[in-house]
Amino acid sequence: MSTPAVVPDVVEDIDLRAAPLEPWQVVVWNDPVNLMSYVVRVFRTYFGYSIDRATSLMLAVHHDGHAIVATGPRETMEVHAQAMHEYGLWATVRKAPQ
Repeated sequence: MSTPAVVPDVVEDIDLRAAPLEPWQVVVWNDPVNLMSYVVRVFRTYFGYSIDRATSLMLAVHHDGHAIVATGPRETMEVHAQAMHEYGLWATVRKAPQ
């Protein structure tokens, strides 16, 4: 028989609080393919944005080259970006600046 190993008492302070969820963003980028009216319709249909909000975001995409269309947990933003791809829009996910 072997002798059990002696393990010294270890006292560790363990912080069991959950880390805060860091926000992520879905960025939709301008492209030369999709009509502005189509982009507004996608934002209204998928995100449920009002006509004014969807139009404002579409104009930001058109004039600035991109717009942040959603912010939230990473997994959710990845789902949104994939949905934008399925609608034919170019979208990426990035960590929101702190």
